[in-house]
Amino acid sequence: MTLDELITEFDRGLRSMAGVSRMTRPVPVSKTAGGVDEYGMPVEAPELNAEEKAHAAGLMRVNHVGEVCAQALYQAQKFATASPALKDDFERAAREEEDHLAWTAQRLRDLDSRPSLLNPLWYAGSLAIGLLAGRFGDRTSLGFMAETERQVEHHLDGHLKTLPANDLASRAIVEQMRVDESAHAASAIAAGGAELPFPVRALMRAASKVMTTTAYRI
Repeated sequence: MTLDELITEFDRGLRSMAGVSRMTRPVPVSKTAGGVDEYGMPVEAPELNAEEKAHAAGLMRVNHVGEVCAQALYQAQKFATASPALKDDFERAAREEEDHLAWTAQRLRDLDSRPSLLNPLWYAGSLAIGLLAGRFGDRTSLGFMAETERQVEHHLDGHLKTLPANDLASRAIVEQMRVDESAHAASAIAAGGAELPFPVRALMRAASKVMTTTAYRI
């Protein structure tokens, strides 16, 4: 990796932890808006109450942490592989994840909330895990990527079930994130990702549970 590439990755890491990210796609918006009234006129979704707002913010903070971790994982995997094609694949996925990072950061601001105070810890831990996975070869690294994306997709499914029904803004973001994560998992498998052993998958789920529970509040 060249010096310019290292500087670029260092800048991306700092922006990820600081919550200052660039988006290449606009923030998703609800296709259903607030629905229509009896005359077919658009109706704005009702305001969230304090409890709904706090819950939505907690879930979006979890999603934001997930994207901080994704940036670190993809950076580590780019460092670890010697394959130019895989580097390009990881970079493409990282750019899409950076959109997610910017979307969730914007939604947190809209909800008068903030990212996790532990973002540097989440980032450093994910970078180390990604480098470790990369040391076992490209197939394992891709398998780790696929399993990570599958678990993220599972979390997003859960969020769609518990987000306030009238929080259309958060729902639109989560729905598009889910589409992207599913595509990333499929891409990793198609590129030759290996199925990880059950104990590794179980450990990943346990670590994810700790992260999501903590990030919801801190």
